[in-house]
Amino acid sequence: MAESNDVCVFHEVASPFCGIASDDLTIEVSGQTVSVIENGDAITKKGFETQITDTEPRIDGQEVSLEEAIAKAADIVNASQQPVIGGMASDINGIRAAMALADKTGATVDSMDSDSAFRNLLVLQDTGWMTTTLTEVRNRVDLLLVVGSDIEADYPRFYERMVWNEVSLFDQDTSSRDVIYLGKAPSGDTSTSPNGQKAQVLACDDNDLPEVLSVLRALVNGKVIQAEQVGGLTLVDLTDLAEKLKQAAYSVVAWASGSMQFDHAEVSIQMLNEMIKDLNETTRSSGLPLGGKEGSTSVYNVSSWQSGYPMRTSFNRGYPDYDPYLFDSKSMLANGEADSLVWVSSFNVDRTPPETGAPTVVIGRSGMTFDQEPAVFIPVGVPGIDHAGRSFRGDSSVAVPLRKLRDSGLPSTFDVLSAIEQAL
Repeated sequence: MAESNDVCVFHEVASPFCGIASDDLTIEVSGQTVSVIENGDAITKKGFETQITDTEPRIDGQEVSLEEAIAKAADIVNASQQPVIGGMASDINGIRAAMALADKTGATVDSMDSDSAFRNLLVLQDTGWMTTTLTEVRNRVDLLLVVGSDIEADYPRFYERMVWNEVSLFDQDTSSRDVIYLGKAPSGDTSTSPNGQKAQVLACDDNDLPEVLSVLRALVNGKVIQAEQVGGLTLVDLTDLAEKLKQAAYSVVAWASGSMQFDHAEVSIQMLNEMIKDLNETTRSSGLPLGGKEGSTSVYNVSSWQSGYPMRTSFNRGYPDYDPYLFDSKSMLANGEADSLVWVSSFNVDRTPPETGAPTVVIGRSGMTFDQEPAVFIPVGVPGIDHAGRSFRGDSSVAVPLRKLRDSGLPSTFDVLSAIEQAL
């Protein structure tokens, strides 16, 4: 860290916003203003540079002390027969505090990103998978197949950091790596290699992906296909892709489940993961499920440690009770099954709670605006800006240390949730 008057410059800062945990950012802090001055992208800049606009808690829209807001939140939860703790966007300590509050109050816990996460989790639970890490991709991949996802829109620095890196552990010429898109086309040029080789694109509609992936797996296994086209793609192109996967020394099949928003997308994810297993009979291939933005990977790690289950787990019976359908918080709120909501969202001002008639407590980032003012709003500090913490990157292999960059005076999510628990 370098200081000049009231301006501080921090080097090699890790981002909790981008999913791949870029840890080479240079951040300038002047008073309460944070600026990314090196190695930023659209996602990290928004995450770090969102201004503090409110610092005082509110009850029914009126400013109150932190102690009053915590007491009111505790009263709401205490009077509830079936509370839900949702959002769950925080660092590891904040999520641990949310789990502890759920255990004490009999609440159901659910993440704001559960819909996309369960497209992966249901596959992992049912048939398992063979996946890799970002570090392995960086050092070993020779063929990257991107399925149904636009990586650079959601993870702008993925190619810069993980594919076109100048140096790998095994002296690979990284510029010779092949990139192929199946489904969506890339939205920009970051998938183009340093020597100008553009990614090959086999474009098809999302609704055609299940059939396309079924045929691709069959071709990998040497099956004879009678059709000449599948989902608008020629059998010749799919046969060529199957051969490339079989000939690659270390192929990686990447997808972002949040982008695969079509019926029964989990079945298509299962299909591509079974294909990866088939490939490993003769070569090496691994899957790379991309996610992890705003603490979404941390949620499932912490929940699994503490309860033995992922999200959509209820403590109402006095022990963890897991059901990915019965304890979908959106359905519970819409059907009137839940009578209070504690919404945790400490990274992104746009991730506000769903509209509900149930009394709502929001523990969120300063600057949130609401169509429906919550019963209680407590602005909290951002992990990696206002307080130190840890957050898992998208591949779950590394818990990244997050640094405190400024003194905002805002409490952490852990502090607020722990205080509510103590006030019960």
